[in-house]
This record gives sequence, C-alpha cells and structure tokens, in this order.
Amino acid sequence: MAWITKNSATELIERTDTPYLDEQLKQQLEQDVVARYPTRQAATLPVLHAMQHRIGWLPPQAIEEIADFLELEASTVLDTATFYEEFWLEPKGKYVFWICQSLSCEIMGEKSLTQTLKEKLGINVGETTPDGKFTLMKVECLGSCGTAPCALVNEVLHENLDVNDLDRILVELE
Repeated sequence: MAWITKNSATELIERTDTPYLDEQLKQQLEQDVVARYPTRQAATLPVLHAMQHRIGWLPPQAIEEIADFLELEASTVLDTATFYEEFWLEPKGKYVFWICQSLSCEIMGEKSLTQTLKEKLGINVGETTPDGKFTLMKVECLGSCGTAPCALVNEVLHENLDVNDLDRILVELE
C-alpha cells in the first residue's frame, strides 16, 4: 500500500502579530511544567495541553512556538500532537460532545445518541457546526461503564443518557 503524503514543506502558515506562547506563559511553563521533567522533550504533552487550554486548539504557529520553546523540531511536536485524539489542529466548537463508544455504552444505546446528535446538529462525527458552536466526537472509553451510556460535554460528564437528556443538554447550552 502506498503512503499518502502531502507537500507540507511549502505550506504557508498563517501568523498572528502576537505570539501564542508569550513571555508570561513561557515563564509559567518553565517554572510549573518543564522543571518537573528530566528533559525538555518530556514536557511536550503538558505544554501542548496548556497551549490548547489557552486558545482552544493548536494552530501551526503555536506548534512552531512550542517546538522552539522546548528546543525540538516542529515535526516532533506535530507528530506528538497528531498521535493523541485530544489535541486539535483545527478550531473546534465552543461545546464538544465526546460520545463514549465502549462496549457498555454501545449496548446501552450509544448509537441512538450519536444518531440523534448528528441529526439535531446537522453534522457528522468529527465535524463542527457552521456557527462554530458544537463539535461531535466519539471516544473509545470515558471510564463510566456502570453509568452507560455516557458523554463528555467539554469537561462535564453526563451519565445514564437517553435522547431526552440530549435535548435538555442542548437547551442548557443555547
């Protein structure tokens, strides 16, 4: 099977006038994160998390700034960011629905929850609504098998879900 490649060497990166990784964040990361690790590279995940928490996603300029800060190649930081599904290389919605698709959740009705959200939001899994309000994702397990089916909306776990619960959650987020 042939590998699918793209010529990213000539890709133009949109840049902001101000850096994403400003001096204040650098000092905070240096003190609170990097100092705890044996090498700068070992701090890659928490630094990526901190940046994404600050701006909501990881634009190419931020990846380059993180690489410079950690004294790594940008490709190394990008490889790390693309390996984990919780990192976003494109903007996501204000509210992210993570629907658990573990065996317990599947047995307890995950598919109907996913289908309902797809219909109500007008998007497929992995997409964001045109207004930028909602993103729908599936995750392998949220560790709440005893209260299946469940979903994470941003950082709030919703358990024992049914279709009516989704309506309530959507109304609360309006």
